Amino acid sequence: MARTISLPVVDARLPRAESGPFLKPEGRVLATLEEDGRRRWLRPKPSPGRWWRRRLAVAWALIALYAVIPWVKVDGMPAVLLDLIERKFVFFGTVFRPTETLLFGVLFLAVFVTIFLLTAVFGRVWCGWACPQTVYMEFVYRPIERFFLGKGYSNPKAGVPAWRRVAMYAAYLVVSAHLANTLLAWFVGADRLTGWIFTSTPFAHPVAFGVFAAVTLAMMFDFAFFREQMCSLVCPYGRFQSALLDRDSLIVGYDRARGEPRGKAAAAGGCRSAGCDGSGGCGSGGGCDGEHARRGDCVDCRLCVTTCPAGIDIRDGLQLECIQCTQCIDACDAVMEKVGRPTGLIRYSSQRSLEGAPRKGIRARLAVYPALLSVLLLSAGYLLATRQDGAIAVLRTQGVPYTVRTDAAGAGTVESVESIVRLRIDNRTREARTYSVSAADGVELVRDERVEVSGDGSREVDVVVRSAPALFVRGRREVELVVQEEGARAGAYRGSVRAAVLGPLVVAPLEGGSK
Repeated sequence: MARTISLPVVDARLPRAESGPFLKPEGRVLATLEEDGRRRWLRPKPSPGRWWRRRLAVAWALIALYAVIPWVKVDGMPAVLLDLIERKFVFFGTVFRPTETLLFGVLFLAVFVTIFLLTAVFGRVWCGWACPQTVYMEFVYRPIERFFLGKGYSNPKAGVPAWRRVAMYAAYLVVSAHLANTLLAWFVGADRLTGWIFTSTPFAHPVAFGVFAAVTLAMMFDFAFFREQMCSLVCPYGRFQSALLDRDSLIVGYDRARGEPRGKAAAAGGCRSAGCDGSGGCGSGGGCDGEHARRGDCVDCRLCVTTCPAGIDIRDGLQLECIQCTQCIDACDAVMEKVGRPTGLIRYSSQRSLEGAPRKGIRARLAVYPALLSVLLLSAGYLLATRQDGAIAVLRTQGVPYTVRTDAAGAGTVESVESIVRLRIDNRTREARTYSVSAADGVELVRDERVEVSGDGSREVDVVVRSAPALFVRGRREVELVVQEEGARAGAYRGSVRAAVLGPLVVAPLEGGSK
């Protein structure tokens, strides 16, 4: 028996967006999209208040640090340098290398735990106050846009002369190029970058120039076009907040109990007394004639929406787009002062407090995160305190790993096996050092090795170990090598390393004298 399938009936008289088998969304899916899918360009109106002034001070302090640190030197070296070419990290006069994996691992974990702790306590304080995307967008690029567009910024329908837009994008390009150069200085050093800029052509350093050009274009794309979509579509932090926040974490929230039901400030007779229930009497002692229901403190001016750089309505509750920039707080407080109501309708609070629930006594994460962070910081401190002035590491051998030596009589009897061990010696001091390589008991070297390593440098050396054939088990043998810094300097480096050397799997008479 055939089944009958009912298809939706399409009414040709309906608009195309409302016809067809697909339902029209009830509202915007994203704050940066219109209901029909077009890009919604946000031009938030600044609300200079007490929180905005605090953020402005923090933002310009961070911008100054970002621009100045590459030029600051400690003991003749950059204060902070992430040198990928020479594979070293300079932090206030101390050089770290990628071989210090344990220390870097502990520090990276400490950074992540710190982010978890700050989020659990202060919410998205990083996003709203310190993230470079927010800092440069709201305090550099948007002010440039408002300056050049003038009235056309708040009113898109107003005509803007073409020269103003060209000048605006030219200013964007200059700022983006400066930021790209500054970013490059963090990785190659300010002195080296200055030399490249003023004493050579871009073709002399194509890789560095390519990085500079790519970063400049990426910043132009981000700050001139992509903008707030970087936070809502690309950055994963907004999606992580459901796991990092709890109901007692600090957020920017709207006091619904106090603000609802909202209404225009001039709504006819709407009583805004907290004790008014709309039944004809006011708990405050009068002022309500009973003809109008009680109204909340929210006057529905929508300034909290027009000032939001994420384009959301904070009155809809906690949303992933909210970066807690506090612009809505400043806008709402200014309105409350004008209408003679207490400030704080939108404020820093927690979800539990805004819902009127009692505060939770003990939060497990506020005990676990600090304890874990303390362990990591103590571990990092111990690793730094016990850090030596040198380091050695065994590298993979290149070429033939061993050579077999036979007797001089030509009978083909194997007398010895010479195996190669490749070592890398790191000098963590600022001056050149000479290191000698020797063997531990029971190990014989073909020749003594003396290696001079420049300050903050490293060198590789091939050490030849002579072994009797009987010492190899299945073609392998463990040896111990000792690296000693020459000289009588206090704290001179001395370290040892164990390495597996290779030899013949089966020892038998050979023709030709070697393998």
